[in-house]
Amino acid sequence: MCRYRKIDLEQWARKEHYLYYTNSLNVEVNMTANMDVSELLTFCHTNGYKFYPTLIYCVTKVLNRIENFKMFKDKNGDLCVWDSLVPNYTIFHEEDHTFSDCWTDFTDDFDSFYKNITSDMELGKTKRGIKVKEGQPANFYCVSCTPWTAFTAVSSRVVNGGAAFFPIITAGKYDEKNQMPLNITIAHAVADGYHIGLFFEYLQKEISKEYLNSNLE
Repeated sequence: MCRYRKIDLEQWARKEHYLYYTNSLNVEVNMTANMDVSELLTFCHTNGYKFYPTLIYCVTKVLNRIENFKMFKDKNGDLCVWDSLVPNYTIFHEEDHTFSDCWTDFTDDFDSFYKNITSDMELGKTKRGIKVKEGQPANFYCVSCTPWTAFTAVSSRVVNGGAAFFPIITAGKYDEKNQMPLNITIAHAVADGYHIGLFFEYLQKEISKEYLNSNLE
């Protein structure tokens, strides 16, 4: 079951920012940074892991460290924060160039998560249509990869819709120096450049050799 708690706006330092970017200027903030994935690639190649699900593990773990990326509005319109997020990711179909999306429950235990997500991804290869797996939980975030495109910026949003409180993560093609563009989009009501900066800082550490060797092997 998805667990969460309500934010006490009167005690929250970002109360005015939240209200302004919700009621007066309903916008998203969007930022792309290059991540050095050299050590993550080496880790995957050395240990026989696939890059995409391993990256999703690292991204999800980092997002779960930062409260601002776990916020949402409940049915009463109150601002709340999930205990944790679950990745909802895309699976590309080479045969017809379409994609499906799927979700996998998250656990900090890398081996357990990796086993579950790769199993779901294999299932996704045999299905067509938007949804591979039923029962998508409410505490999801979106993550996808465009390995054929080394972009410098990207944006995705609902036309005439509100800003997305859940993070939208898009990874691109890494170059010959293993620099990979990674974009994050989030409602400005719940996050600023500071929180996005923390995300990129924490993620770079998460995929460093020192961290990978001590936590995932």
